Amino acid sequence: MLEKIKETSKFLQEKVSIQPEIGIILGSGLGGLGNKIENATAISYSEIPNFPVSTVEGHSGKLIFGTLGGKNVVAMQGRFHFYEGYGMKEVTFPVRVMHFLGVKSLIVSNAAGGLNPEYKAGDIMIICDHINYFPENPLRGKNFDDLGTRFPDMSKVYDEKYIRNAEKIAEENNIKLRKGIYIGSTGPTLETPAEYKMFRILGADATGMSTVPEVIVAHHQGMKCFGLSVITNESKPENPEEETTHEEVQNVAGVAEPRMTKIIEELIKTM
Repeated sequence: MLEKIKETSKFLQEKVSIQPEIGIILGSGLGGLGNKIENATAISYSEIPNFPVSTVEGHSGKLIFGTLGGKNVVAMQGRFHFYEGYGMKEVTFPVRVMHFLGVKSLIVSNAAGGLNPEYKAGDIMIICDHINYFPENPLRGKNFDDLGTRFPDMSKVYDEKYIRNAEKIAEENNIKLRKGIYIGSTGPTLETPAEYKMFRILGADATGMSTVPEVIVAHHQGMKCFGLSVITNESKPENPEEETTHEEVQNVAGVAEPRMTKIIEELIKTM
């Protein structure tokens, strides 16, 4: 794995002239932030050695290098999921590469189902903690001390300073923010009413099929992490009025994207 990471990192370093300090992962319907990146160099995943290829609608599948908020960034316009058939090492491979490129902070975004009954479709939630409900941990297997410790402490994964700054930015721009716990699970099926209830009982406010593996690996490498979820539907396990579709998820995420983009842009300026 280390050899593949180094090979991919070397390929990218030869393609771009900047050294990114901040990594960004953009989820379903949230890829528009990539258009805000200045002096951009975009590389398709299919061109990058050892990179998986995103198969999900709404994920364009490009790695974008450039500047945003006055900082050098690298953004994933589309991510990889466990449900696509990739192993956890493949899902989190780009985060490993980011580390070798010099990235010190990771911003993740996703479209998530609402579990908290107070949440409405279109709300934006700061992730303050997560629950790993995937059947595997991305750190399972041989540990490479070059990347991080064997048993990383997970008590403070999401950077408290970033969270405070994001809350201040939202207040200054009249953007309503929620703050809650994200639970990540396999997918690709959306949750049954019973699963919604179970996840809520476990303490989660929103649910999705990504983010947790990437954040675990980023934290393992010593990166500071910040996460945002766009709530795409309201929790109604007792009376599910209509089915949720991936198209609906993309549409709601697209409507919320300008607000999320504003928060991320301004937050990067403070990093």
